[in-house]
Amino acid sequence: MTSFSEASAGKGRGRRIILWRHGQTSWNVERRFQGSTDVELTETGLAQARRAARLLASLKPDAMVASDLRRAAATAAELAMLTGLDVTSDEALRETYAGAWQGLTHEEIIARYGEEYTAWKRGEPVRRGGGELETEVADRAAPVVLRHAEKLPDNGTLVVVSHGGTIRTTIGRLLGLDPHHWESLGGLSNCCWSVLGEGARGWRLLEHNAGTLPEPVLGDDD
Repeated sequence: MTSFSEASAGKGRGRRIILWRHGQTSWNVERRFQGSTDVELTETGLAQARRAARLLASLKPDAMVASDLRRAAATAAELAMLTGLDVTSDEALRETYAGAWQGLTHEEIIARYGEEYTAWKRGEPVRRGGGELETEVADRAAPVVLRHAEKLPDNGTLVVVSHGGTIRTTIGRLLGLDPHHWESLGGLSNCCWSVLGEGARGWRLLEHNAGTLPEPVLGDDD
């Protein structure tokens, strides 16, 4: 079976994917599980999006695609205003649907679904709250990202505005990592991003949870 990483190898060297998490929401502050619930940005979240957009605009992205949930759409709109890019909206980039977990705080999830939570943290395939598996999220999100990346010119840049969980699973899939290891990528802070670059053997992770502009790698590991 050919992996996403292998499939992209040799096609238009130098393309780049920036996976950008949305700004802060009130549920983020409350440590309340959002999932696919459509929660708006706070004023702080809007300010975060504006700051990040100024940085990302300097990279001169060629295309942008975003989750249709309001927190992602509003974040993407800030970059669109600076770059003039159209934002393609796609519900396949929504956050993981987590059923009964959605709307609960971290403490409430531990209290009510402790065994399920622990199994998930161990890397077991768990339908949190009766919702989606992480592999199912990757099944819907990663092909969308790859489809838009394939339209880029050589050395082109795609910005994907999405959600922490969806971004992590998408990175894991595009890098060809075993799902058990996706959690090792860690989370993204609000309005931070990760960067995938296209190398000779497919996609590779260049930056993770960044809030400043990527710097070139200088040295033996380039």
